[in-house]
Amino acid sequence: MKTLQQWFDEYAMSHQNHTNKIIHYFCVPLIYFSIVGLLMSIPLGIPVYFPHQPLVLNWATVLLVFVSWFYLRLSFAVAWRMFLFSLTCMLINYVMALYVSLWIISLLIFAAAWVGQFYGHQIEGKKPSFLKDLQFLLIGPAWVMSHWFEKK
Repeated sequence: MKTLQQWFDEYAMSHQNHTNKIIHYFCVPLIYFSIVGLLMSIPLGIPVYFPHQPLVLNWATVLLVFVSWFYLRLSFAVAWRMFLFSLTCMLINYVMALYVSLWIISLLIFAAAWVGQFYGHQIEGKKPSFLKDLQFLLIGPAWVMSHWFEKK
């Protein structure tokens, strides 16, 4: 298994251009946020006798357990940051769902952020890392969080 630093080093190889990095600092969290919103929009299918808790009983919660385990295996600090970011995404999506169609807004954010990502990689002149290994779809958000929390 690769270490967190090995993942980050390999991810950074296709993220050297300053403009591409800036695009990623915005678009990667937006993609993560929108995926959480899309997953929260899918009913979990729990039997009726359970009280409905849309903030907890949704597919985002189920999948984020596995995502958290992936991050925890790499680093407690990264897992903690990603947990806090995931919780923030869930809370914001929950509030948004009270006022708008969450799946439509999430889908629009998802599409716009991916357009930004591919534009950034066009500037970079390198393919996105996830085309080599799908695990980079989880490394990207952790890489961005590590830059956000980097001590200058």
